[in-house]
Amino acid sequence: MIRKSRKNRLTAMMQMRNEANRYLELVLENLSQFVDEIVIVDDASTDNTVQICKSYKKVVRVIELPESRFDREWELRTTLWKSVETTSPDWLLAVDADEVYEDKAKEQIRNLIDQDEFDWVGFRFYDFWGGLTHYRDDEFWNLHHRHTMTLVRYLPGYHYFYPRFDHHCPRLPLSYQVLPGHLSDLRVKHLGWAGNEEERYQKYLRYLTIDPNGIWGNLDQYRSILDPDPNLVEWKEEE
Repeated sequence: MIRKSRKNRLTAMMQMRNEANRYLELVLENLSQFVDEIVIVDDASTDNTVQICKSYKKVVRVIELPESRFDREWELRTTLWKSVETTSPDWLLAVDADEVYEDKAKEQIRNLIDQDEFDWVGFRFYDFWGGLTHYRDDEFWNLHHRHTMTLVRYLPGYHYFYPRFDHHCPRLPLSYQVLPGHLSDLRVKHLGWAGNEEERYQKYLRYLTIDPNGIWGNLDQYRSILDPDPNLVEWKEEE
């Protein structure tokens, strides 16, 4: 397999549904500063999510699904992967519509992809809670204590596969886990829980509807969404 060490293109891949009134524009503006192109699968949005996406120059493809597959997440992930493969990518960044990479990404991301030593990169994700100034840190919300693989080199001919998870499906093929990787110091702001109490309550209900028995996730974590006094830590920008 050929691994380019220079002039690699970076393609962001995203799946979304009804994100027009949340953080979509902030996310697309952030990505447009350091990726070369963006490929999107829209899961049958009923708002103007698609129109917003198409207004950004870096968005080169939007696949519009006629019916939602939200309850079959592995199908969404597979559809997105097959769609982005057709663009002959070099590196792929799997991004959700509520994630923002810190400013240093603009300067450091090229050093991560223009090398031939490793094939994936993990970042630390911080769950912002009830606003854009604090993140949650406790027993059930500690993703930032470890790294999550979201940046990968595309290797033509390699075997890629997703597990058939209806909920909490890995955003990238599991077959990357046997390849050499790198743990980056870059941080990512996850804004999915940064809304108000009612928005979090609706997400809680949605989780229980999709996964009432905790097959795909942790029921205790689902219940902790309603914690009236979570432990929050102030976010601080790094030099």
